[in-house]
Amino acid sequence: MKTWTLVAAILSILITVIVFFQSALVGTANTLSANGEVGGSAGLFVAVFMLAGGIVSIVTRNSEKKGGNIALIVLFLLASVLGFTLAGSYGDLTIWASWCLINLILAIVSYVKIQKGNR
Repeated sequence: MKTWTLVAAILSILITVIVFFQSALVGTANTLSANGEVGGSAGLFVAVFMLAGGIVSIVTRNSEKKGGNIALIVLFLLASVLGFTLAGSYGDLTIWASWCLINLILAIVSYVKIQKGNR
C-alpha cells in the first residue's frame, strides 16, 4: 500500500503539469469564445488540489496518524467534485477527475486500515 501511495503521489504531481497547461489553454479559449463555460478555471483548481494531494501523500505515506489521510480525502474529494461538475466541453477534465477519484478511494482505504490498526 505504501508503494502504491508513493507511485500515485508522483503520478499526481506529474499529471498536475499537464492539467495546468491544458486548463490554461481551455480557459483562454473559453474567454475568447465567450461561451460562459468555466472548465478551464475549474481545471486550474483541480491541478492545485492534485498537486497539494500529491505532496501531502508523499510527506505522510509512512505516518501512522490519521491527519494526512483526512487531508488527502478532502483534497481529492474537492478535486473530483470540481472536475466532474464543472468540466463542460473540457472532456479531459473528467479523466483527471477520475484520477482524483481513484486517489480518493486509495486515501479512504488507507484511513480505514489505520482505524482498524489502532483498535
